Amino acid sequence: MGIPTEPKPVKLFVALLSRHEELFPLVEKELTALFGPADSACGSLPWAVTDYYEKEMGIGLLRRIVSFAPLISPEALAGIKLETQGIEERYQWIEGENRGRRVNIDPGYVDDGKVVLVSTKGAFHRIYLRSGIYGEVTLLFQGGLFQPLVYTYPDYLWPETRAFFVALRSLYLRQLNLSGQPADR
Repeated sequence: MGIPTEPKPVKLFVALLSRHEELFPLVEKELTALFGPADSACGSLPWAVTDYYEKEMGIGLLRRIVSFAPLISPEALAGIKLETQGIEERYQWIEGENRGRRVNIDPGYVDDGKVVLVSTKGAFHRIYLRSGIYGEVTLLFQGGLFQPLVYTYPDYLWPETRAFFVALRSLYLRQLNLSGQPADR
């Protein structure tokens, strides 16, 4: 019989999406106030994966990923998604009765074997966490690389994104080692 144990801490990151690059430092300042100092980032990459966000956010979107120094419990991720939605609301545009986001914030985490994302949208491959938040494994670490799954978002397939997550995993493993917690590898 298995015995329930607490999970190892994980490495928090957020993926930011906006056409307003000048918002990234402002949003990152709010995020660091909540989650601690940033310790790595993937530069602002042009994002034209789909037109899903076009009506709300416009064209010329940029993707930036930022990670935070403190490790977190994986069970905190649903609450973090709810907190980031509050930040998105503070940066809304409003025109009469219409409103929309100027920045999209998608939190997730890296551990030694996977990249996990959260969403407010349920789907066949997502599991319900709490408070209307669903989680998904979007990349698996195998053979020294993060490998996609059939439903992995196209921007998580980009070589730059996958290389960032390999480097972030290495940073995470060093942090685990320094804290005296062995990685599963």
